[in-house]
Amino acid sequence: MRVFVTGASGFIGSAIVQELLGTGHQVLGLARSEAAAQALIAAGAEAHPGSLEDLDSLRRGAAAADGVIHAAYGHDFSAYEAAGQADKLAIETLGSALAGSGRPLLVTAGLAGLALGRLGTEEDTPGPSPRLSEPAALALVAQGVRASVVRLAASVHDLGDLGFVPTLINIARQKGVAAYVGEGLNRWPAVHRLDAAHLFRLALEHGVAGARYHGVADEGVSMRELAAIIGRHLGVPVASKSPAEAADHFGWMARFVGMDMPASSALTQQQLAWHPSHKGLLADLEEGSYFK
Repeated sequence: MRVFVTGASGFIGSAIVQELLGTGHQVLGLARSEAAAQALIAAGAEAHPGSLEDLDSLRRGAAAADGVIHAAYGHDFSAYEAAGQADKLAIETLGSALAGSGRPLLVTAGLAGLALGRLGTEEDTPGPSPRLSEPAALALVAQGVRASVVRLAASVHDLGDLGFVPTLINIARQKGVAAYVGEGLNRWPAVHRLDAAHLFRLALEHGVAGARYHGVADEGVSMRELAAIIGRHLGVPVASKSPAEAADHFGWMARFVGMDMPASSALTQQQLAWHPSHKGLLADLEEGSYFK
């Protein structure tokens, strides 16, 4: 297949590109800069100049492809609602180029807040959220698009990660303490970046319209376990923070650090024969690359 990939030069997107190329697919990657374009070309992909805000570039990229993987998102937590609206418009634009064709459109979503306090599954539907990726994608099924969703774990980990866990490490380094909220028993799901990339390919090739797939290997790593490893590697104490103290200690991360959001990928593994095989989050942290 010739696959148009947004976010193709990013942390997750670059792994998806390598997974696709390594299994015989052709890749047309969205590139918003010359550096991104050169990275894609060096990887063996074709660069497609544009951005999420350049809707014409999205439309042309999707029209030139047999399928689309939408892995880009504007993670600006100071303008999260605007990012959600921009993503919705991008997905609708991609879908308009695929309407009536039955071609696949795979959209990335998240698991944060899906099923707080219990194990979330693919059958759960998300509540109201500024991130509109999932409803925007699934609305396209009625337009003849084989649209489906990959919900990624809160931590997608590997060398080069710039997400939640590195933020926790930086906070602990700056504050001189590795903290968790309350008893620290709340859990985050996690998945290795290469396992996630493999899932995207399987969902592109074999996924069904309207499906929700879970990119989850570790169903739930407790915040206390994370804090203990961070504290040991940084040589700082580990301590509990009350919910009232969390906002000052964690800043914008406070809303996520206290969430208990374990998730399962049992149905995804059964439906797509996807079996995560790379190291888990705690083993990845213990290797030390996150602390260099």
